[in-house]
Amino acid sequence: MPHTAAPDTSPARLYLASASPRRRELLTQIGLAHTVLLVPAPPGEDEPQHEGESAADYVQRTARDKALRGRDWMRTHNLPDLPLLAADTTVILNGAVLGKPADRADAMRILRALSGQAHEVRTAVAVCTGEQLLEAVSVTDVHMRDLSDDEIGRYCDSGEPFGKAGAYGIQGLAGTFISRIAGSYTGVMGLPLFETSNLLRAAGIQIP
Repeated sequence: MPHTAAPDTSPARLYLASASPRRRELLTQIGLAHTVLLVPAPPGEDEPQHEGESAADYVQRTARDKALRGRDWMRTHNLPDLPLLAADTTVILNGAVLGKPADRADAMRILRALSGQAHEVRTAVAVCTGEQLLEAVSVTDVHMRDLSDDEIGRYCDSGEPFGKAGAYGIQGLAGTFISRIAGSYTGVMGLPLFETSNLLRAAGIQIP
Protein backbone atom coordinates (compact mmCIF):
# COMPACT_ATOMS: atom_id res chain seq x y z
CA MET A 1 0.00 0.00 0.00
CA PRO A 2 1.37 3.48 -0.80
CA HIS A 3 0.05 4.99 2.43
CA THR A 4 -1.19 3.87 5.83
CA ALA A 5 -3.53 5.59 8.23
CA ALA A 6 -2.29 7.01 11.51
CA PRO A 7 -3.73 5.38 14.64
CA ASP A 8 -6.24 8.19 15.14
CA THR A 9 -9.97 8.19 14.44
CA SER A 10 -9.95 11.89 13.49
CA PRO A 11 -9.88 12.76 9.78
CA ALA A 12 -6.31 13.13 8.53
CA ARG A 13 -5.31 16.76 8.12
CA LEU A 14 -1.98 16.24 6.37
CA TYR A 15 0.35 13.68 4.86
CA LEU A 16 3.61 12.79 6.56
CA ALA A 17 6.19 11.72 4.00
CA SER A 18 8.20 9.71 6.51
CA ALA A 19 8.07 6.27 8.09
CA SER A 20 9.79 7.54 11.25
CA PRO A 21 7.84 6.50 14.36
CA ARG A 22 9.35 9.44 16.23
CA ARG A 23 7.92 11.96 13.77
CA ARG A 24 4.53 10.28 14.00
CA GLU A 25 4.66 10.42 17.80
CA LEU A 26 5.54 14.12 17.75
CA LEU A 27 2.68 14.98 15.41
CA THR A 28 0.32 12.99 17.61
CA GLN A 29 1.71 14.82 20.64
CA ILE A 30 0.40 18.13 19.25
CA GLY A 31 -2.91 16.61 18.21
CA LEU A 32 -2.44 16.42 14.45
CA ALA A 33 -4.15 13.46 12.77
CA HIS A 34 -2.11 12.46 9.76
CA THR A 35 -1.61 9.82 7.11
CA VAL A 36 1.82 8.36 6.41
CA LEU A 37 2.72 8.55 2.74
CA LEU A 38 5.33 5.92 1.93
CA VAL A 39 6.88 7.18 -1.29
CA PRO A 40 9.43 4.89 -2.98
CA ALA A 41 12.94 6.30 -2.79
CA PRO A 42 14.79 6.94 -6.05
CA PRO A 43 17.19 4.17 -7.11
CA GLY A 44 20.79 4.27 -5.95
CA GLU A 45 22.45 5.39 -2.74
CA ASP A 46 20.13 6.53 0.03
CA GLU A 47 20.13 10.35 0.25
CA PRO A 48 23.62 10.94 -1.20
CA GLN A 49 25.46 14.18 -0.47
CA HIS A 50 26.45 15.93 -3.67
CA GLU A 51 30.10 16.73 -4.32
CA GLY A 52 30.95 20.13 -2.86
CA GLU A 53 27.58 20.41 -1.10
CA SER A 54 27.73 21.75 2.46
CA ALA A 55 26.06 19.83 5.27
CA ALA A 56 23.60 22.71 5.78
CA ASP A 57 22.60 22.72 2.10
CA TYR A 58 22.42 18.93 2.03
CA VAL A 59 19.87 18.57 4.80
CA GLN A 60 17.61 21.29 3.41
CA ARG A 61 17.77 19.89 -0.13
CA THR A 62 16.98 16.39 1.09
CA ALA A 63 13.87 17.54 2.97
CA ARG A 64 12.77 19.57 -0.05
CA ASP A 65 13.28 16.62 -2.41
CA LYS A 66 11.23 14.36 -0.12
CA ALA A 67 8.39 16.88 -0.06
CA LEU A 68 8.34 17.34 -3.82
CA ARG A 69 8.48 13.58 -4.46
CA GLY A 70 5.61 13.16 -2.04
CA ARG A 71 3.55 15.81 -3.78
CA ASP A 72 4.18 14.16 -7.17
CA TRP A 73 3.21 10.76 -5.73
CA MET A 74 0.05 12.18 -4.20
CA ARG A 75 -1.01 13.67 -7.53
CA THR A 76 -0.04 10.64 -9.60
CA HIS A 77 -2.14 8.40 -7.37
CA ASN A 78 -5.10 10.81 -7.20
CA LEU A 79 -4.96 11.08 -3.42
CA PRO A 80 -6.92 13.76 -1.53
CA ASP A 81 -5.26 17.16 -1.79
CA LEU A 82 -3.86 17.70 1.73
CA PRO A 83 -0.73 19.56 2.85
CA LEU A 84 2.31 17.30 2.90
CA LEU A 85 5.08 17.39 5.50
CA ALA A 86 8.61 16.06 4.99
CA ALA A 87 11.73 16.33 7.14
CA ASP A 88 15.36 15.28 7.21
CA THR A 89 17.77 15.17 10.14
CA THR A 90 21.53 15.38 9.81
CA VAL A 91 24.23 15.03 12.46
CA ILE A 92 27.28 17.16 11.69
CA LEU A 93 30.71 16.87 13.33
CA ASN A 94 33.39 19.37 12.29
CA GLY A 95 31.48 20.09 9.08
CA ALA A 96 31.13 16.43 8.08
CA VAL A 97 27.79 14.64 7.81
CA LEU A 98 27.47 11.54 10.00
CA GLY A 99 24.76 9.42 8.44
CA LYS A 100 23.02 6.23 9.51
CA PRO A 101 25.45 3.45 10.41
CA ALA A 102 25.82 0.65 7.88
CA ASP A 103 26.58 -1.96 10.54
CA ARG A 104 27.81 -2.41 14.11
CA ALA A 105 31.41 -1.51 13.28
CA ASP A 106 30.25 1.69 11.59
CA ALA A 107 28.06 2.58 14.58
CA MET A 108 31.06 2.06 16.88
CA ARG A 109 33.17 4.34 14.65
CA ILE A 110 30.57 7.11 14.63
CA LEU A 111 29.98 7.02 18.38
CA ARG A 112 33.72 7.04 19.10
CA ALA A 113 33.99 10.17 16.96
CA LEU A 114 31.12 11.85 18.85
CA SER A 115 32.39 10.82 22.31
CA GLY A 116 33.42 13.87 24.35
CA GLN A 117 32.62 16.23 21.50
CA ALA A 118 30.07 18.89 20.65
CA HIS A 119 28.24 18.34 17.39
CA GLU A 120 25.39 19.94 15.48
CA VAL A 121 22.02 18.45 14.63
CA ARG A 122 20.11 20.07 11.79
CA THR A 123 16.56 19.11 10.98
CA ALA A 124 15.05 20.64 7.86
CA VAL A 125 11.28 20.68 7.46
CA ALA A 126 9.37 21.22 4.22
CA VAL A 127 5.62 21.57 3.72
CA CYS A 128 3.94 21.40 0.31
CA THR A 129 0.49 22.92 -0.02
CA GLY A 130 -0.77 23.27 -3.57
CA GLU A 131 2.07 24.84 -5.54
CA GLN A 132 3.57 26.44 -2.43
CA LEU A 133 6.66 25.03 -0.71
CA LEU A 134 7.36 26.25 2.81
CA GLU A 135 10.70 25.48 4.49
CA ALA A 136 12.42 25.88 7.86
CA VAL A 137 15.55 24.54 9.56
CA SER A 138 16.21 23.83 13.24
CA VAL A 139 19.84 23.92 14.41
CA THR A 140 20.83 22.43 17.77
CA ASP A 141 24.23 22.12 19.43
CA VAL A 142 24.57 18.80 21.27
CA HIS A 143 27.29 17.94 23.78
CA MET A 144 28.08 14.27 24.33
CA ARG A 145 30.06 13.12 27.35
CA ASP A 146 33.07 10.83 27.10
CA LEU A 147 32.03 7.26 26.32
CA SER A 148 34.03 4.12 27.00
CA ASP A 149 34.29 1.41 24.37
CA ASP A 150 32.30 -0.85 26.70
CA GLU A 151 29.44 1.66 26.83
CA ILE A 152 29.47 2.10 23.09
CA GLY A 153 29.50 -1.66 22.58
CA ARG A 154 26.56 -2.22 24.92
CA TYR A 155 24.64 0.56 23.21
CA CYS A 156 25.27 -0.97 19.79
CA ASP A 157 24.14 -4.35 21.14
CA SER A 158 20.80 -2.74 22.06
CA GLY A 159 20.12 -2.15 18.35
CA GLU A 160 19.16 1.45 18.99
CA PRO A 161 21.87 3.12 16.83
CA PHE A 162 20.64 1.58 13.58
CA GLY A 163 18.47 3.61 11.27
CA LYS A 164 19.41 6.83 13.07
CA ALA A 165 21.59 9.68 11.82
CA GLY A 166 24.69 9.89 13.97
CA ALA A 167 24.03 6.37 15.34
CA TYR A 168 22.04 7.51 18.38
CA GLY A 169 18.56 8.50 19.50
CA ILE A 170 18.36 11.17 22.19
CA GLN A 171 14.90 9.97 23.25
CA GLY A 172 16.21 6.48 24.06
CA LEU A 173 19.13 4.96 25.91
CA ALA A 174 21.51 7.56 24.48
CA GLY A 175 19.74 10.24 26.50
CA THR A 176 22.25 9.37 29.25
CA PHE A 177 25.12 10.26 26.90
CA ILE A 178 24.02 13.87 26.33
CA SER A 179 25.31 16.38 28.88
CA ARG A 180 23.49 19.38 27.42
CA ILE A 181 21.90 20.81 24.30
CA ALA A 182 21.39 24.35 23.00
CA GLY A 183 18.41 24.41 20.68
CA SER A 184 15.46 22.10 20.05
CA TYR A 185 15.10 18.74 21.77
CA THR A 186 12.33 17.72 19.34
CA GLY A 187 14.58 18.84 16.49
CA VAL A 188 17.21 16.35 17.64
CA MET A 189 14.46 13.71 17.78
CA GLY A 190 13.68 14.41 14.13
CA LEU A 191 10.84 16.96 13.96
CA PRO A 192 11.24 20.40 15.58
CA LEU A 193 7.74 21.19 16.81
CA PHE A 194 8.20 24.96 16.96
CA GLU A 195 9.31 25.30 13.33
CA THR A 196 6.90 22.60 12.15
CA SER A 197 3.86 24.18 13.78
CA ASN A 198 4.74 27.57 12.28
CA LEU A 199 4.94 26.05 8.79
CA LEU A 200 1.68 24.15 9.21
CA ARG A 201 -0.13 27.28 10.38
CA ALA A 202 1.21 29.10 7.31
CA ALA A 203 -0.20 26.21 5.23
CA GLY A 204 -3.63 26.79 6.76
CA ILE A 205 -3.63 24.02 9.38
CA GLN A 206 -4.83 25.01 12.83
CA ILE A 207 -2.75 23.55 15.63
CA PRO A 208 -4.94 22.42 18.57
